[in-house]
Amino acid sequence: MDTAAEYEARYQTRSAALVAGLQAARRSGLPAALGKTTSNLFRHRQPAARHRLDVRSFDHVLRIDAGRMTADVEGMITYETLVEETLRYGLLPAVAPQLKTITLGGAVSGLGIESSSFKYGLVHETVEAMEILTGNGDIVACSACRHPDLFFGFPNSYGTLGYALRLTVRLVPASPYVYLTHTRFLAPDDFFAHLARVCEQASADFVDATIFGKDEMYVTQAVFSDGAPEVSDYTYMDIYYRSIQRKQNDWLTAKGYIWRWDTDWFWCSKHFGVQKPAIRLFARPALNSRTYQRVMRLSQKLLPASAALESVIQDVDVPIARGAEFCEFLLREIGISPVWVCPFKSSDRTYDLCPLKPNQLYVNFGFWDMVPTTHENGHYNRMIERKIAELGGVKGLYSASYYDKPTFWSIYDKVRYGHLKQTYDPDGVFPDLYAKCVERK
Repeated sequence: MDTAAEYEARYQTRSAALVAGLQAARRSGLPAALGKTTSNLFRHRQPAARHRLDVRSFDHVLRIDAGRMTADVEGMITYETLVEETLRYGLLPAVAPQLKTITLGGAVSGLGIESSSFKYGLVHETVEAMEILTGNGDIVACSACRHPDLFFGFPNSYGTLGYALRLTVRLVPASPYVYLTHTRFLAPDDFFAHLARVCEQASADFVDATIFGKDEMYVTQAVFSDGAPEVSDYTYMDIYYRSIQRKQNDWLTAKGYIWRWDTDWFWCSKHFGVQKPAIRLFARPALNSRTYQRVMRLSQKLLPASAALESVIQDVDVPIARGAEFCEFLLREIGISPVWVCPFKSSDRTYDLCPLKPNQLYVNFGFWDMVPTTHENGHYNRMIERKIAELGGVKGLYSASYYDKPTFWSIYDKVRYGHLKQTYDPDGVFPDLYAKCVERK
């Protein structure tokens, strides 16, 4: 087995090579982009000439400090690999997003969330330090005390300031099993009031929720346990989200809980036919988010767009006090279900590109589907953007965005972003935030 010193030496060698690659990109005049095998950005882009920076090898755990409960890891490590390693120590990342292919660096440069976020916040709020390859060709070590402008400006920058090569992230103790309780509600007001109380009491280890319709909503509380009378398995024939409707109580292994949504990509596996038992019986190796992403991206390239359908892939964050109002709008006007709901508490610290009010409980709504339409392309997505602005919410920029520039920069601090861009990517080696997250070229 490789030693920590050997990992460190290889990290330094690979980092130096990546700096050289970025300098070559600057000389070429082409914009730089990551060369990698995974992505959780769900927008189709027109092919463009770019200088690819090969970061695929930055996927190692450099050190687990069980005493301090931190992990020193490289930015392209997937949560699948990180969780596998931390569980060997009886630990888990404080926030472990729900898909195996999400990388730690990606979750920080975007906005990563999971059912522990009501306690620990978003993924970037669990990070203690980073080393970032910036557009000016430097690797900058940053933390709350060292280069704090970059540390607090990097989250939600989507690789437009640089790429996180190395991160130190907080871990929490984990028991072998997780006990789940699903509580049904018949009305949005009662559902969100209960969700708020559960988060305030903070007696659970995990809290999330699922909306199947206006009179069928479930709050799921989960707690660690040292034992279990029986354990469910949602990695093959049984489908997790359907179990919520039929089981009031459930037991999973800690690993099974973390990846409960991955097998069926929440519920989106239905689009690939693999929820049918006859097909599922022979599809076990393909039941994972990695497969679905590949099929989806291939279909985006090969299948013509339909004027009768609009892709609505959205994650939006709304203050919990306005959650019922958004829920009713979503079910009435957009008509997508099921919907994932995940509460989270915003930090008392300000992150420049995360327009969230400090110390406030939000709910994240995740909804992904095709909506029949007779309107112009983007009609429903724009409607959603207007509604969340009305309710004092924001959206995850990995999802479909239709903002015009003035509206976009009124939400995301253009002046502050401009200062960060001038400091860390003055030559525009990386695209700016609007170009990366909204434009489709």
